[in-house]
Amino acid sequence: MLYRLALVCLTLCLASCGGGGGGSDASKPATPPTLRGVAATGAPLVNAAVSIVDGQGKSVGTATTHPTDGSYSLTLNTTSPAAPLFVQVRGMDATGAPQVLHSTVPTVSAAMVAHVTPLTNAVVALALGTEPAPVFAAASSSGSQLAQMATATPAAASFLKTLVKNQLTDLKFTDPTALDLLADASFAANKGAHDLLIESVRVDLARSSRNLPLLQIGNKFLAVPTAEVVVDLGTAQTELLKASGTPANAITSTLKAATSATTLLGNLPGLDDLGAALNQLIAQGRNVSAILGNALVAGYDKHDGRSKTDVAGILSTYTSANRQFGRFQLVGCADDAPASGNCAKVLVSALVSDASGAVVDVFADAVSYNKSATTTNKWNLIGNGKKLAFGVSPLAFLALGADGSTNSAVSPNPGIGLQVEIQAQTPDPIPTNPPIQLLTSATLQMPGGFSIPFGYCNRPNLCVSSTTGATSLIPTGGVGDVAIQRAAVGWIGTVDSVRAARFIANYTIAGATETRTAYLRADVLGDPAVARFPTLDGISTGAPLLAGNLQSGTLAINWSTWAAANPDLRLIEVKRVFTPTAGGAPTVLDTAVPLPGKTAVTLTTSYTPVGAVTSELWLQAMDNQGRRFHTRYTGKP
Repeated sequence: MLYRLALVCLTLCLASCGGGGGGSDASKPATPPTLRGVAATGAPLVNAAVSIVDGQGKSVGTATTHPTDGSYSLTLNTTSPAAPLFVQVRGMDATGAPQVLHSTVPTVSAAMVAHVTPLTNAVVALALGTEPAPVFAAASSSGSQLAQMATATPAAASFLKTLVKNQLTDLKFTDPTALDLLADASFAANKGAHDLLIESVRVDLARSSRNLPLLQIGNKFLAVPTAEVVVDLGTAQTELLKASGTPANAITSTLKAATSATTLLGNLPGLDDLGAALNQLIAQGRNVSAILGNALVAGYDKHDGRSKTDVAGILSTYTSANRQFGRFQLVGCADDAPASGNCAKVLVSALVSDASGAVVDVFADAVSYNKSATTTNKWNLIGNGKKLAFGVSPLAFLALGADGSTNSAVSPNPGIGLQVEIQAQTPDPIPTNPPIQLLTSATLQMPGGFSIPFGYCNRPNLCVSSTTGATSLIPTGGVGDVAIQRAAVGWIGTVDSVRAARFIANYTIAGATETRTAYLRADVLGDPAVARFPTLDGISTGAPLLAGNLQSGTLAINWSTWAAANPDLRLIEVKRVFTPTAGGAPTVLDTAVPLPGKTAVTLTTSYTPVGAVTSELWLQAMDNQGRRFHTRYTGKP
């Protein structure tokens, strides 16, 4: 009996140790988990940076999305990451706008999926009760918040689907409850139903007048960029964490679900055929004349002053340079008054890449749908039908000295206001010729009822005028040319500074009077943080920005530190302004800004002053809601 008991014990011991001389399986490390997904804003987020932290805030992997479809895949760098996983993607969407989006995996398993889209970003914001980016940045000290995120995520995803229930119906989801916004195994950025759900709504994070975090959702194809549904994120999270909470109590808007472009959504699945057809046209090596005769542009009118011939020239340039279109992203509706549930002229944008996959351009236009077409594409380029570009954006301005310190002589500093862009010039067909003037003056009617005059100033846009009816102005070269600053113009009120504020421009072009409408895409920031304004590396008291270097034509500038700290901003303008101290028109030298991924440029054109001048460097950045941040450096003589 004792022998049998000893034998059983020995057998159990050997089994628990993995057998005899073969070694112990328990001592071998487990296989690290894998994670994959697609990053998209409708069109893929290509060449975007993916970062993953676990529930303890430890970095467990990084990746880069694929240059064509936005997919990513990686094996985590640990065998036992703590749940939940928190994913961040930083990149540029198909409109050229910077995007910082988030997703999560509440429970860790061997093979995981985490798509990253504006909708997953909204889910994470609801589950956290605040904006995800600051929490991700401080993940190592945010363990309790990450645990709450994991708990609230399933309910947050379900709640979000109630806010877009009209889109879910129009896109023919038979069982919306089965749609996994974060880990849909079949999801691709290909104009399928899930992808079009992402494309059909505007999803924004904002702050209330009391500085409370908000989720804003609206139908993307309305003429007015209205936030139809507004959710208080803090209240939503409180309800989502309850066993039987009511997150709908967090909705502060009248509407409880966004309206939908019912008819349009039924036609959009074929839009990618247009991109494929354009790429085929480019690959065939067609010249301008041949492109003009192609059905893809046969009905083209104009787009912000760009003619059919201009578009054919752009496509021909892509041909000679061996370029190709990426997938189109839906941007909005160009109709002045869209029909209910539809849009005749759909605004689209696409990245253009070279043979290496590097993005080299952003193409934006309008397309239309012809349901009766049988031998040609149903979607074709059409243009928005406008003779010039017009827009109004929230603006903030910061003045710095040559050493990078805030200029105390400017007040307020930073300043805020509105940036008004009324196109005044168009390029001459002969590149060596000066641009062609489009108009001489315009008036801008503010939402509050006041009107501001603008006049021609030999710059790309009309300049703000202090004299009614003036048609020939001397520009400053700086932001003051296009800015209505709250500190300088007493007519700017609260009604002029909020999202969806309506501005009306009146002007005469080519002998015809026109009236145009523009809407503010986002609120004007009341107190913009200084860290948001673009700044240069290497500028200090000991190494100031010298006027002579600005004039030299050899100065290389770099903004990598600022770009890394502000991944949701993109530098869009670099210019030098040299103004005679004795008075007169300034010399403005513009420098092309490289697309994100590159953070340096050389100011190659030299300037030789005649007499004393003030030398300035201007930088302009933009966020994904169109807010503009201007920085002015004044060079040291």
